Amino acid sequence: SSDLDETLSQTARLLSQLTNEIALVQYPSLGKASVRHIELIAIDDKRLLLMLITDSGRIQQHVMEVASGYEASAVEKLRNFLNEKVAGKPLSSVNKTLRASKDEISAPLQALAGTVIPEVALLVDANSQEKILLAGTSNLAKRQGEFPGSISPVLEAIEEQVVLLKLISEMQADQHGVSLRIGRENTVDALSNTSVLVSGYENQGSEVAKVGVIGPTRMDYSSNIGAVRAVARYLTQSLGGL
Repeated sequence: SSDLDETLSQTARLLSQLTNEIALVQYPSLGKASVRHIELIAIDDKRLLLMLITDSGRIQQHVMEVASGYEASAVEKLRNFLNEKVAGKPLSSVNKTLRASKDEISAPLQALAGTVIPEVALLVDANSQEKILLAGTSNLAKRQGEFPGSISPVLEAIEEQVVLLKLISEMQADQHGVSLRIGRENTVDALSNTSVLVSGYENQGSEVAKVGVIGPTRMDYSSNIGAVRAVARYLTQSLGGL
């Protein structure tokens, strides 16, 4: 877990409490994320801690077993090599860059690099999973009377990360930075009796993800739009401080 996880989960809970709707917070899009730093720390002579830190504040870490007998200085040299190659680069290019750089690794580091670089690749791949946090799904059950028919299809649809990610990625913001789809404007049949309201939040001046709410079509639009915009601004400021 990292500061980013904590910030996003707190934000989702806060937005659901403010609006009494289901809140959704998308993790920063990693297609646009870059590597801030790779850390490699010797825990003992057989284990290393590998940390991948992105510019959006996400931290992935993994403890790996290594063959004993390497020099302590080798860890530092390999860490420096990795950062020299990928720090500041987009996550999407990391694996290709490291594969292309294998021949540049000095002979004494080859064995250690052979263990560490595949683990870096796994962390990059784990980071590449697009993800949405939800909070307040119980709010839907409390307002069941505002939906014609069962709310089960709605709950099933929003639990499908791929469906939700596709839907919000298609939503274009208006001049106030807000995207709204009401009822049958939603491309997902199960959400044809709901409204989906989202706004983008930024990191380093460009939009990285969306935050918003899902609720019945009779939701309080002006209040919810105000809450979603305020939370998007808060997330933009928070990311700048991570």
